[in-house]
Amino acid sequence: MQTNSAGSTPARPVLAAVDGSEHSLRTLDWALDTARTRGAELHVAHVRPDAPRVHAAGEALVPPPAWDTDPVLGAARDRLAGREDLPPVTYVSRDGTPSATLTELAAGAQLLVMGSRGLGGFASLLLGSNSRVCAAQSPCPVVVVPHSARLVTQDPAAPAPGGERRIVLGLAPDETAEDVIDFAFAEARRRDAVLQVVSTHLVPLSSLTLVGSLVAERGGGYPPGTTGAEATETARELAEDQRTRLQPYLTRHYPDVTVEAVVAPGDPAGRLVTASQRADLIVVGRHRRRLRANSLLMGSVSNAVLLHALCPVAVVPVRG
Repeated sequence: MQTNSAGSTPARPVLAAVDGSEHSLRTLDWALDTARTRGAELHVAHVRPDAPRVHAAGEALVPPPAWDTDPVLGAARDRLAGREDLPPVTYVSRDGTPSATLTELAAGAQLLVMGSRGLGGFASLLLGSNSRVCAAQSPCPVVVVPHSARLVTQDPAAPAPGGERRIVLGLAPDETAEDVIDFAFAEARRRDAVLQVVSTHLVPLSSLTLVGSLVAERGGGYPPGTTGAEATETARELAEDQRTRLQPYLTRHYPDVTVEAVVAPGDPAGRLVTASQRADLIVVGRHRRRLRANSLLMGSVSNAVLLHALCPVAVVPVRG
């Protein structure tokens, strides 16, 4: 381990995972920009997968190479060389299972940033195994940066299409944890971004009461004149629940953050993926109900957004 500059730094750094792939180096750019906005130290970690070391009887095991002889960290160092406003950077080299080791290192970080898939992933994979495990198990929030083929904005310091910075929060008023909401508001404040809060509702099915009255036979919609009032009332109730849930943040905690409230019918994951086309970051929560500490459950919406979003996605763990 080595730090490139001295001075007082926040207790918890931003942790960036690299593996030698071009994608992980682009992810490092996003982590660097985030460390700057948070006034945090940047830790760059490379985890070499466990591999058996063959040696003769009585021969001493060769110790793993130090950080300064790790070519992956060398590439990361070269990537950051000459950058302006570079925060203190620490390089960390470890041997082990990448997902487990990164989760362990994340216990001392305020944020873990990693690519959606690594050097060993098939090009067709939308989400690699390491990013999936870390998003589901990390003790700190995890930002997963999609592969460049999916990213709408390549420059992490540039706003998303539309000219203004935008953070998008997926909010279920009766379910989303305080930690998730606070993370989104704080990130919007740091980045001087608009916070778009998206809440969705299903269109009522109460009109389908007659046997054989199939929606598909009516062109994929509901029978004319039967569900509009129900859907509108549902939207009104959801909008009121959304306002009530956000009120403490708007009036007391983050009065300086501009909020754009969206209430819409449809699938929450689909709405968030659509919103990612014009967003700098999507914020979702991790599944509350976890039967085991090593569970990979993080919620169907979070999983779908990780798979298909066109911008980085923050998965925020819930305490308790």
